[in-house]
Amino acid sequence: MNALKGLVSLLGRVLLAAIFLMSAPHHIQEFTKDAGMLEGKLKGLMPDAPPVLAQVGMGAAIAFMILGGISLVVGYKTRIGALLLFLFVVPAAVLFHDFWNASGDAAQGQMIHFMKNMAIAGGLLFVVANGGGAWSLDGCFKKAPSDGTV
Repeated sequence: MNALKGLVSLLGRVLLAAIFLMSAPHHIQEFTKDAGMLEGKLKGLMPDAPPVLAQVGMGAAIAFMILGGISLVVGYKTRIGALLLFLFVVPAAVLFHDFWNASGDAAQGQMIHFMKNMAIAGGLLFVVANGGGAWSLDGCFKKAPSDGTV
């Protein structure tokens, strides 16, 4: 049973990480365009926001996607990696999938993307709470209890 639990945990981490690791290269390629879109969204919230804020935000988003994704796949500092991804995906959902500001089919499409991001956020919080599991680097380096129990 422990082997099955370890395998399922590994598969879950890889599936969660895949969307971030596969998206990061696109965001690197489209950095200027994406930073411009982020700047527009930020201007709506903070009209005096300096343009560099969007560039820093995009850089942080890409770093969170790569570092958090790798962390989930290998299971090293898994809780921190999942938290980085959570801190990326929730603001991204709110800023870019604001279905409450759309109408018709556009609202429906944005709501689906928003809810998908919230589901991913829920999975990431589950990893934050429970760690990477036995089949992770964190699990391999886990210290034995000091009271002699196994």
